[in-house]
Amino acid sequence: MPLFVTDKIEIADWEITEQFVRASGPGGQNVNKVSTAVELRFEAARSPALSDPVKNRLRRLAGRRWTKDGALVMFCDETRHQARNREIVRERLVELIKQAAEKPKFRVKTKPTRGSVERRIKAKKVRGEVKALRGRVD
Repeated sequence: MPLFVTDKIEIADWEITEQFVRASGPGGQNVNKVSTAVELRFEAARSPALSDPVKNRLRRLAGRRWTKDGALVMFCDETRHQARNREIVRERLVELIKQAAEKPKFRVKTKPTRGSVERRIKAKKVRGEVKALRGRVD
């Protein structure tokens, strides 16, 4: 079952591997017996579904979750249910890829207007005069 991110991005099954491990923390016997935590591994660098700019943005967004061989590793052990943890980690992956798929807006540098520069300098001079008048009276 492929994972649909956007109408243009679709992740195939072979790109994602899931491993179920025992969760840590409180939970008593359930934690000791059942492997409910999910470790999802997405082979992002080899993915034909993602373009190079999207892969670069994804690498930057992933941070420590990006491995040296170009895989994205995500982990979830929030609930006691394996299926719910699997849903959560897949939703997080989709959100991360959606975020990486958005093109950043190009920033157009602007100069302050001549009038705003003059107003700023005039306000500084007035403020300086006010401060100069402070002090001891002779």
